[in-house]
Amino acid sequence: MKFDVVSFGSAVVDVFIQTDVSEKKGFMYYPIGEKILIKELRFDVGGAGTNTSVAFSRLGLRAGCICEFGDDENGRRIKSLLKKEKVKFLGKTVRGELTGYSVILDSKGGDRTILTYKGANDEVSLRDISKFNTKWLYFGSLLGKSFETQKQLAIKLKKKKGIKLAYNPSSYQIKAMNITSLLKITDILVVNKEEAEMLLKRYKSKEKDLLLGLHKITKGIIVITDRDRPTLCYDGNRKYSIKPHKEIKVVERTGAGDAFASGFVAGQIAGKSITRSLELGIKNSEAVIQNFGAKTNLIRMKLKQREQL
Repeated sequence: MKFDVVSFGSAVVDVFIQTDVSEKKGFMYYPIGEKILIKELRFDVGGAGTNTSVAFSRLGLRAGCICEFGDDENGRRIKSLLKKEKVKFLGKTVRGELTGYSVILDSKGGDRTILTYKGANDEVSLRDISKFNTKWLYFGSLLGKSFETQKQLAIKLKKKKGIKLAYNPSSYQIKAMNITSLLKITDILVVNKEEAEMLLKRYKSKEKDLLLGLHKITKGIIVITDRDRPTLCYDGNRKYSIKPHKEIKVVERTGAGDAFASGFVAGQIAGKSITRSLELGIKNSEAVIQNFGAKTNLIRMKLKQREQL
């Protein structure tokens, strides 16, 4: 099958737990031995693989998803969601493995801590992937066997078919794996400021130095997000900046990074300017953070047509 973009990342079921627990100096405090009432409990499908592939599909791109989950109720829920969103599942359902699961603990202050069980996500091998043709690959963070498979697949398709690679590594992947070989063949790198500092081992650095340092490694487009501060981008010739809208009410931040990255990458796939792609990324992420769920409010438009932002 032919695709505009294929995402390769995690697939999990998210459970959102909202309590009255407050934040104190960067921590949430749950007293030992106490029973804490849950104000709201919500379930949704998450993970970078499903989040971004659904985002691409809603933007009018032909999207596929490489992920792995168990032959259980949660796995069937993920597979059903991909089919409903017109995303082709290119991975494998594994008997005897549990599907990935995340518990999102939302604080009274609007922030969250995520507990993640990776399950089958880190067990993808090349033989588990259906054959496909694509113009772009989008990689989310995976560990173990799946990370090695990402490297093998990217190198193979880059060499044979000249595909382009967008990459969004996480802090836990940067800490656990040597991702240098992937960075060197990345066409679009999207990270937050902390991840950029980790990659370059330059802490409390100026954003300009981070952009130039990462571009020197990848030779591609670098995008650095920084929560409520301006998002910066560098394409090797010019630096770009875009501010988020301050009037946006944040309900839940889970999935905002995936929404921004997929919006920006989709803009580039569709041949839009970097400025327009940044606008699309911001619009997508701001739509997501106003609701619970990483996909609940992802924008829908036929991006290959003349869109109105």
